[in-house]
Amino acid sequence: MTAPAPSAPSPHAPVLLAEVVEALAPRPGDVMIDATFGAGGYTRALLEAGATVIALDRDPSIQPHADAVTRDFPGRFTLVRTPFSGLAQAFADSGHVRLDGVVFDIGVSSMQLDEADRGFSFMRDGPLDMRMSSDGDSAADIVNGWDHGPLAHILKQYGDERQSGRIATAILRRRVEQPFTRTLDLAAVVEKALGGRRGAPTHPATRTFQALRIAVNDELGELTAGLEAAERSLAPGGRLAVVTFHSLEDRIVKAFLTERTGNAPGGSRHAPVAIETRKPSFTLSFKGAREAGDAERAANPRSRSAKLRAAVRTEAPAWKAAA
Repeated sequence: MTAPAPSAPSPHAPVLLAEVVEALAPRPGDVMIDATFGAGGYTRALLEAGATVIALDRDPSIQPHADAVTRDFPGRFTLVRTPFSGLAQAFADSGHVRLDGVVFDIGVSSMQLDEADRGFSFMRDGPLDMRMSSDGDSAADIVNGWDHGPLAHILKQYGDERQSGRIATAILRRRVEQPFTRTLDLAAVVEKALGGRRGAPTHPATRTFQALRIAVNDELGELTAGLEAAERSLAPGGRLAVVTFHSLEDRIVKAFLTERTGNAPGGSRHAPVAIETRKPSFTLSFKGAREAGDAERAANPRSRSAKLRAAVRTEAPAWKAAA
Protein backbone atom coordinates (compact mmCIF):
# COMPACT_ATOMS: atom_id res chain seq x y z
CA MET A 1 0.00 0.00 0.00
CA THR A 2 1.37 3.41 -0.95
CA ALA A 3 1.07 6.15 1.65
CA PRO A 4 -0.65 9.35 0.57
CA ALA A 5 1.64 12.34 0.40
CA PRO A 6 1.13 15.04 3.03
CA SER A 7 -0.93 17.92 1.62
CA ALA A 8 1.44 20.55 2.99
CA PRO A 9 5.20 20.78 3.46
CA SER A 10 6.43 19.64 6.86
CA PRO A 11 9.57 20.67 8.74
CA HIS A 12 9.73 17.14 10.15
CA ALA A 13 9.67 14.27 7.65
CA PRO A 14 7.81 11.28 9.13
CA VAL A 15 10.04 8.21 9.11
CA LEU A 16 8.91 4.93 7.48
CA LEU A 17 5.63 6.60 6.50
CA ALA A 18 4.63 4.10 3.81
CA GLU A 19 5.44 1.16 6.10
CA VAL A 20 3.49 2.67 9.01
CA VAL A 21 0.44 3.30 6.84
CA GLU A 22 0.63 -0.24 5.49
CA ALA A 23 0.75 -1.64 9.04
CA LEU A 24 -2.17 0.51 10.22
CA ALA A 25 -4.25 -0.11 7.05
CA PRO A 26 -6.51 2.94 7.60
CA ARG A 27 -9.98 2.86 6.06
CA PRO A 28 -12.77 5.43 5.85
CA GLY A 29 -14.56 5.49 9.19
CA ASP A 30 -11.66 4.09 11.21
CA VAL A 31 -10.65 5.90 14.39
CA MET A 32 -6.91 6.10 15.03
CA ILE A 33 -4.54 7.70 17.50
CA ASP A 34 -1.31 9.35 16.43
CA ALA A 35 0.42 9.35 19.80
CA THR A 36 3.24 11.65 18.63
CA PHE A 37 1.64 14.29 16.43
CA GLY A 38 4.72 16.49 15.88
CA ALA A 39 4.23 18.24 12.54
CA GLY A 40 1.37 15.92 11.63
CA GLY A 41 3.01 13.67 9.03
CA TYR A 42 1.42 10.39 10.11
CA THR A 43 -1.84 12.16 11.00
CA ARG A 44 -2.21 13.64 7.53
CA ALA A 45 -1.58 10.28 5.86
CA LEU A 46 -4.25 8.62 8.01
CA LEU A 47 -6.72 11.43 7.37
CA GLU A 48 -6.07 11.28 3.62
CA ALA A 49 -7.06 7.60 3.78
CA GLY A 50 -10.40 8.54 5.35
CA ALA A 51 -9.74 7.81 9.02
CA THR A 52 -10.63 10.03 11.98
CA VAL A 53 -7.54 10.90 14.03
CA ILE A 54 -7.07 11.72 17.69
CA ALA A 55 -3.56 13.17 17.97
CA LEU A 56 -1.56 13.34 21.18
CA ASP A 57 1.39 15.61 21.93
CA ARG A 58 2.69 17.29 25.06
CA ASP A 59 4.75 19.87 23.15
CA PRO A 60 2.90 23.22 22.98
CA SER A 61 4.98 24.39 20.01
CA ILE A 62 3.15 22.03 17.62
CA GLN A 63 -0.10 24.00 17.83
CA PRO A 64 0.34 25.78 14.44
CA HIS A 65 0.68 22.40 12.73
CA ALA A 66 -2.44 21.16 14.50
CA ASP A 67 -4.35 24.28 13.45
CA ALA A 68 -3.37 23.62 9.81
CA VAL A 69 -4.60 20.03 9.99
CA THR A 70 -7.88 21.18 11.56
CA ARG A 71 -8.43 23.56 8.66
CA ASP A 72 -7.64 20.88 6.06
CA PHE A 73 -9.71 18.10 7.67
CA PRO A 74 -12.60 19.70 9.56
CA GLY A 75 -14.54 17.36 11.82
CA ARG A 76 -12.10 14.43 11.66
CA PHE A 77 -9.17 15.64 13.73
CA THR A 78 -8.70 16.33 17.44
CA LEU A 79 -5.52 17.26 19.31
CA VAL A 80 -5.14 16.30 22.97
CA ARG A 81 -2.25 17.77 24.96
CA THR A 82 -1.02 14.72 26.87
CA PRO A 83 1.94 12.32 27.07
CA PHE A 84 1.67 8.64 26.12
CA SER A 85 0.41 7.69 29.57
CA GLY A 86 -2.76 9.70 28.90
CA LEU A 87 -3.68 7.73 25.77
CA ALA A 88 -6.45 5.61 27.29
CA GLN A 89 -8.07 8.64 28.93
CA ALA A 90 -7.83 10.67 25.73
CA PHE A 91 -9.64 7.95 23.82
CA ALA A 92 -12.27 7.53 26.54
CA ASP A 93 -12.92 11.28 26.49
CA SER A 94 -13.26 11.32 22.70
CA GLY A 95 -16.66 9.65 22.75
CA HIS A 96 -15.67 7.07 20.13
CA VAL A 97 -16.48 3.46 20.90
CA ARG A 98 -13.89 1.65 18.78
CA LEU A 99 -10.18 2.36 18.35
CA ASP A 100 -8.77 0.87 15.14
CA GLY A 101 -5.13 1.90 15.27
CA VAL A 102 -2.34 3.54 17.25
CA VAL A 103 1.04 4.78 16.04
CA PHE A 104 3.99 5.87 18.20
CA ASP A 105 7.07 7.70 16.89
CA ILE A 106 9.46 7.59 19.83
CA GLY A 107 12.09 10.12 20.82
CA VAL A 108 12.88 13.72 20.02
CA SER A 109 11.85 15.23 16.69
CA SER A 110 14.10 17.10 14.28
CA MET A 111 11.94 20.19 14.94
CA GLN A 112 12.87 20.10 18.62
CA LEU A 113 16.54 19.56 17.85
CA ASP A 114 16.53 22.47 15.42
CA GLU A 115 15.09 24.92 17.97
CA ALA A 116 18.01 26.16 20.07
CA ASP A 117 15.66 27.57 22.70
CA ARG A 118 14.45 24.07 23.56
CA GLY A 119 17.90 23.02 24.76
CA PHE A 120 17.94 19.56 23.16
CA SER A 121 21.05 20.03 21.03
CA PHE A 122 24.69 20.29 22.01
CA MET A 123 25.40 21.80 18.59
CA ARG A 124 23.38 24.99 19.19
CA ASP A 125 23.62 27.29 22.18
CA GLY A 126 20.42 27.57 24.15
CA PRO A 127 18.96 27.25 27.64
CA LEU A 128 19.63 23.87 29.21
CA ASP A 129 15.99 22.77 29.26
CA MET A 130 15.11 19.66 27.18
CA ARG A 131 11.50 19.46 28.39
CA MET A 132 8.98 18.44 25.76
CA SER A 133 6.42 20.36 27.80
CA SER A 134 6.84 23.09 30.39
CA ASP A 135 6.26 20.72 33.30
CA GLY A 136 8.74 19.11 35.68
CA ASP A 137 12.48 19.46 36.16
CA SER A 138 14.66 20.70 33.33
CA ALA A 139 18.08 19.34 32.36
CA ALA A 140 19.61 22.28 34.26
CA ASP A 141 17.75 21.20 37.40
CA ILE A 142 19.26 17.73 37.09
CA VAL A 143 22.88 18.68 36.41
CA ASN A 144 22.83 21.42 39.05
CA GLY A 145 20.96 19.55 41.74
CA TRP A 146 21.46 15.79 41.57
CA ASP A 147 24.09 13.97 43.60
CA HIS A 148 26.95 12.13 41.90
CA GLY A 149 25.46 8.63 42.17
CA PRO A 150 22.04 9.30 40.61
CA LEU A 151 23.57 11.51 37.92
CA ALA A 152 26.16 8.92 36.93
CA HIS A 153 23.45 6.26 36.96
CA ILE A 154 21.22 7.94 34.39
CA LEU A 155 24.19 8.73 32.15
CA LYS A 156 25.05 5.03 32.17
CA GLN A 157 21.51 3.66 32.00
CA TYR A 158 19.98 6.03 29.45
CA GLY A 159 23.08 7.05 27.49
CA ASP A 160 25.16 3.87 27.71
CA GLU A 161 27.98 6.20 28.69
CA ARG A 162 30.97 4.13 29.87
CA GLN A 163 32.62 7.18 31.43
CA SER A 164 29.51 8.23 33.36
CA GLY A 165 31.35 8.54 36.67
CA ARG A 166 34.05 10.77 35.20
CA ILE A 167 31.44 13.03 33.57
CA ALA A 168 29.37 13.26 36.75
CA THR A 169 32.50 14.22 38.70
CA ALA A 170 33.36 16.96 36.21
CA ILE A 171 29.81 18.33 36.34
CA LEU A 172 29.75 18.45 40.15
CA ARG A 173 33.14 20.19 40.30
CA ARG A 174 32.16 22.84 37.79
CA ARG A 175 28.72 23.60 39.19
CA VAL A 176 30.28 24.60 42.52
CA GLU A 177 31.90 27.51 40.73
CA GLN A 178 28.97 28.33 38.45
CA PRO A 179 25.65 26.57 37.79
CA PHE A 180 24.99 25.25 34.31
CA THR A 181 22.44 27.23 32.30
CA ARG A 182 23.45 26.77 28.64
CA THR A 183 23.77 23.76 26.35
CA LEU A 184 27.17 24.57 24.88
CA ASP A 185 28.58 25.14 28.36
CA LEU A 186 27.60 21.62 29.44
CA ALA A 187 28.80 20.13 26.14
CA ALA A 188 32.21 21.76 26.62
CA VAL A 189 32.58 20.38 30.15
CA VAL A 190 31.67 16.88 29.00
CA GLU A 191 34.05 17.11 26.05
CA LYS A 192 36.90 18.21 28.33
CA ALA A 193 36.13 15.44 30.84
CA LEU A 194 36.44 12.85 28.07
CA GLY A 195 39.68 14.27 26.74
CA GLY A 196 38.34 16.05 23.67
CA ARG A 197 37.15 14.63 20.37
CA ARG A 198 40.44 13.24 19.05
CA GLY A 199 38.85 12.34 15.72
CA ALA A 200 35.73 10.77 17.21
CA PRO A 201 32.91 10.50 14.62
CA THR A 202 30.33 11.76 17.12
CA HIS A 203 30.48 14.57 19.65
CA PRO A 204 31.59 13.38 23.12
CA ALA A 205 28.45 14.91 24.67
CA THR A 206 26.04 12.89 22.49
CA ARG A 207 25.35 10.19 25.07
CA THR A 208 25.11 12.65 27.96
CA PHE A 209 22.53 14.79 26.18
CA GLN A 210 20.52 11.71 25.19
CA ALA A 211 20.51 10.47 28.78
CA LEU A 212 19.43 13.82 30.19
CA ARG A 213 16.63 14.18 27.62
CA ILE A 214 15.28 10.72 28.41
CA ALA A 215 15.41 11.39 32.15
CA VAL A 216 13.83 14.85 31.90
CA ASN A 217 10.86 13.54 29.91
CA ASP A 218 10.63 10.06 31.46
CA GLU A 219 10.63 8.78 27.89
CA LEU A 220 11.04 5.09 28.67
CA GLY A 221 8.43 5.11 31.42
CA GLU A 222 6.02 6.94 29.13
CA LEU A 223 6.68 4.45 26.34
CA THR A 224 5.82 1.51 28.59
CA ALA A 225 2.71 3.27 29.87
CA GLY A 226 1.67 4.16 26.32
CA LEU A 227 2.01 0.59 25.05
CA GLU A 228 -0.10 -0.68 27.93
CA ALA A 229 -2.70 2.04 27.31
CA ALA A 230 -2.87 1.10 23.62
CA GLU A 231 -3.37 -2.53 24.58
CA ARG A 232 -6.31 -1.59 26.82
CA SER A 233 -7.86 0.75 24.27
CA LEU A 234 -7.50 -1.00 20.91
CA ALA A 235 -10.50 -2.96 19.65
CA PRO A 236 -10.04 -6.56 18.46
CA GLY A 237 -8.43 -6.29 15.04
CA GLY A 238 -6.96 -2.87 15.91
CA ARG A 239 -3.44 -2.23 14.66
CA LEU A 240 -0.38 -1.01 16.59
CA ALA A 241 2.71 0.50 14.93
CA VAL A 242 5.78 1.72 16.84
CA VAL A 243 8.81 3.47 15.34
CA THR A 244 11.92 3.57 17.54
CA PHE A 245 15.31 5.21 17.06
CA HIS A 246 17.68 3.63 19.56
CA SER A 247 18.18 0.32 21.30
CA LEU A 248 16.67 1.36 24.65
CA GLU A 249 13.33 2.14 23.00
CA ASP A 250 13.38 -0.85 20.67
CA ARG A 251 14.22 -3.21 23.52
CA ILE A 252 11.10 -2.12 25.41
CA VAL A 253 8.84 -2.48 22.36
CA LYS A 254 10.32 -5.84 21.40
CA ALA A 255 9.95 -7.20 24.94
CA PHE A 256 6.36 -5.94 25.17
CA LEU A 257 5.33 -7.57 21.90
CA THR A 258 7.24 -10.77 22.65
CA GLU A 259 5.35 -11.10 25.91
CA ARG A 260 1.96 -10.04 24.58
CA THR A 261 2.13 -12.41 21.60
CA GLY A 262 2.79 -15.31 23.95
CA ASN A 263 6.37 -15.89 22.83
CA ALA A 264 8.10 -15.01 26.09
CA PRO A 265 9.36 -17.80 28.38
CA GLY A 266 6.61 -19.05 30.68
CA GLY A 267 6.45 -18.60 34.42
CA SER A 268 8.16 -20.92 36.85
CA ARG A 269 6.88 -22.47 40.05
CA HIS A 270 8.58 -19.54 41.84
CA ALA A 271 6.89 -16.88 39.67
CA PRO A 272 3.74 -18.38 38.17
CA VAL A 273 1.91 -16.53 35.42
CA ALA A 274 -1.82 -16.05 35.83
CA ILE A 275 -3.82 -18.16 33.37
CA GLU A 276 -5.58 -15.17 31.81
CA THR A 277 -2.28 -13.51 30.98
CA ARG A 278 -1.23 -16.49 28.86
CA LYS A 279 -3.74 -15.57 26.16
CA PRO A 280 -1.94 -13.46 23.55
CA SER A 281 -3.33 -9.94 23.35
CA PHE A 282 -1.48 -9.27 20.08
CA THR A 283 -0.33 -11.11 16.97
CA LEU A 284 2.67 -9.80 15.07
CA SER A 285 2.00 -8.09 11.75
CA PHE A 286 5.42 -9.27 10.56
CA LYS A 287 8.46 -10.87 12.14
CA GLY A 288 11.21 -8.70 13.48
CA ALA A 289 11.55 -5.02 12.65
CA ARG A 290 11.37 -3.15 9.37
CA GLU A 291 13.95 -0.51 8.52
CA ALA A 292 14.15 2.34 6.03
CA GLY A 293 15.29 1.61 2.50
CA ASP A 294 18.31 3.14 0.83
CA ALA A 295 16.34 5.97 -0.79
CA GLU A 296 14.78 7.10 2.49
CA ARG A 297 18.08 6.84 4.33
CA ALA A 298 19.71 9.06 1.75
CA ALA A 299 16.87 11.61 1.83
CA ASN A 300 16.32 11.60 5.60
CA PRO A 301 19.34 10.84 7.82
CA ARG A 302 17.04 10.51 10.84
CA SER A 303 15.65 7.30 9.33
CA ARG A 304 18.97 5.47 9.45
CA SER A 305 18.45 4.15 12.98
CA ALA A 306 14.67 3.77 12.77
CA LYS A 307 12.91 0.46 13.34
CA LEU A 308 9.22 -0.31 12.91
CA ARG A 309 7.45 -3.05 14.84
CA ALA A 310 3.75 -3.71 14.40
CA ALA A 311 1.03 -5.99 15.74
CA VAL A 312 -2.72 -6.61 15.64
CA ARG A 313 -4.91 -6.72 18.75
CA THR A 314 -6.64 -10.02 19.51
CA GLU A 315 -9.90 -10.56 21.40
CA ALA A 316 -8.05 -11.55 24.58
CA PRO A 317 -8.27 -9.20 27.59
CA ALA A 318 -5.41 -6.81 28.24
CA TRP A 319 -2.70 -8.40 30.32
CA LYS A 320 -2.61 -7.73 34.03
CA ALA A 321 0.50 -7.34 36.15
CA ALA A 322 1.54 -10.54 37.86
CA ALA A 323 0.39 -10.74 41.46
